[in-house]
Amino acid sequence: MGISGGVGVALEGVSASVAALDALDREDAFLTSAVPVGAGMDVLERRYGIRLERLEVISRLEAQLAAVKAQDAAGAVEFQQAMTPPDASVQDRTYTEMSVVEEIAGVLTISSAAAGAFVDQSRRVCSLPRVFEALSAGAMSWQHARIIADETEGLDPAGAAGLVAHFFDPDAPNPARGAAPGELIPSRFRAKVRTWRERHHPETLEKRHAKGVADRRMEYTPDKDGMAWVSLYLPADTACAIWNRATATARGLQGPNEPRTLTQLRPDIAASLLLGAGNTTQTGKPTEVGQVPTPRADVLVMVPVFALFGHTGEPAVLDGFGPIPASMARKLVADGAQSFYRVLVDPRDGAPLEIGRKNYRLTEAIKRWIRMRDAKCTFPGCTNRTPDNDTDHLTAWQHGGTTNVNNLAQLCPKHHRLKHHSQWTPDPATENEPPGWTSPTGRHHKSEQEDAEPPHWPQWLSPEWMNAAHHSGGARRLAGGRPDFQYVAHSPGEDALLRCLHSRS
Repeated sequence: MGISGGVGVALEGVSASVAALDALDREDAFLTSAVPVGAGMDVLERRYGIRLERLEVISRLEAQLAAVKAQDAAGAVEFQQAMTPPDASVQDRTYTEMSVVEEIAGVLTISSAAAGAFVDQSRRVCSLPRVFEALSAGAMSWQHARIIADETEGLDPAGAAGLVAHFFDPDAPNPARGAAPGELIPSRFRAKVRTWRERHHPETLEKRHAKGVADRRMEYTPDKDGMAWVSLYLPADTACAIWNRATATARGLQGPNEPRTLTQLRPDIAASLLLGAGNTTQTGKPTEVGQVPTPRADVLVMVPVFALFGHTGEPAVLDGFGPIPASMARKLVADGAQSFYRVLVDPRDGAPLEIGRKNYRLTEAIKRWIRMRDAKCTFPGCTNRTPDNDTDHLTAWQHGGTTNVNNLAQLCPKHHRLKHHSQWTPDPATENEPPGWTSPTGRHHKSEQEDAEPPHWPQWLSPEWMNAAHHSGGARRLAGGRPDFQYVAHSPGEDALLRCLHSRS
C-alpha cells in the first residue's frame, strides 16, 4: 500500500460510525425523558432495537479501527525500512525489523511473538487492496481479514490475488456464492476459504498431505485446575474415525441412568480406550468401554467421478472435515471402510450423481442428501456438524409442507427447538442450496452455502466430448437432483463414456 498512503478512508468511516452511535444515544436519551413520544410507538421495543443497532455500529467501528491499526503497523515497518541505509547488511536489516516489532509489542502490551504475527498479518492485509477496503468499510471484522492473511500465506502473488478475487470481487469469473465474507462467522468463513485454497493451491494436496503425515504427533499441555490437554495431529480420515467412534459410543451409553453429558462421555471413552479398556485385566476379565453395542456413525465422502477412477488428483470432501486427498477418498470408499458413504459428483457441473448403495430407502437417501447439501445445521452461525442433526420441515407438515429436499434442512436440536418457539423464519431451500433465515427483528441472513465448484477434467477428456456424449442418441438430462438416483447410462453416448472410464481405471 506504500508509506505515502494515508488512513483517510478508514478514518472517515470511523467518524461516520461515531456519529451514528451519537445519534442512537441521543434517540435513546429522548425516549427515556418525560417528553411524550408519538402515538403507536412502543418505547421498550424501540429501545431494544436501538441496542441491536448500536451493536451493529460498534462492530463496524471495531473493524474500521482495526484497519487503521493494521495500516499503522505495516507503515511503521515500511518507514523503518526506508530509513535503513541502502548499503546496510542483511543482519542489520533483520535487527532493524526486529526492533520495530519489539516497539510495537511494547506499545500494544503484547508478547514479541504476538506482535510479530500481528505485523505479518497487517502487512499481508494491507497488500491486498480489496481485503483492506472491506475492513476499512466495516464490511467484515479483523478476524475475517486475518483469515485471508493466514490462508494466502505460502501462495504466490497470482494465487493470493485469485483467492481474494473469488471472495471479494463480484465481477470475478467464478465469484463465491452464498453469504458475503462478513456475514459468515469466522470459522465458517475459514472453512470456505480453505476449501477454495485446497482446490487451487499450486502444489497438489497429495504432496502437502504427505508432508503432513510425516509431521503427525501427539502433544501434551498442562492446564489450570489440575487439568491438561492431549492433542493428536493425524490424517483427517483417522481423526474423523476416532471422533465418530467416541461420539457414537457416547450416544449408545446415554440413558436415564447415565448422568454424564455427551461432551463428558467423549473424553472418558477415549481415555478408557487408550488406557486399556477392552484388554484383559489381571483378574482375567475384559474391561469394557460400554455395555451396549456401538452405533454406526455414517459419514459421507463426496468424490468427483474422475478422481474416484484415478484420472484426476483433485480433492474429495469428507463430511464434517473438508477437502481430503483423492487417494484417501479412494481408500475409504474402495476398501469397504465401514460407515463411509460414497457420493459421486457430476464432472459437468459438480452436482451429485449418486449417494452410496448401502440403503435404497428413500427416507434414508433424503437424509443423506440434506446432510450433503447443508453440511451442518443451517441456522446462522451454527457450526454443529453432527451426523444426527434433525432433518426438519421448513414449512411444517400440518401447514402444507411437503417431505422433499426443497422443504427440508438440517437443524441441531438447540436451533430446532428455537425455530418452533420463536419468530426465526427459514427461507425455502432448493435441491442444491440450504435455506437462509430471517430474525424476529427482520434481519435477513443469507444461506451459508458451501460454494461448490465443478470438478477437474483429465487431460485426455474434454468437457466438449462429455457434452457430446451426453446429448448423443437422444439422451435425456441426468436426474442429478433425485436423492434415490443411481448413475446409469441413458443413451449410447453416456454408455460409451462409462465403458471408456472403466476401461481406463
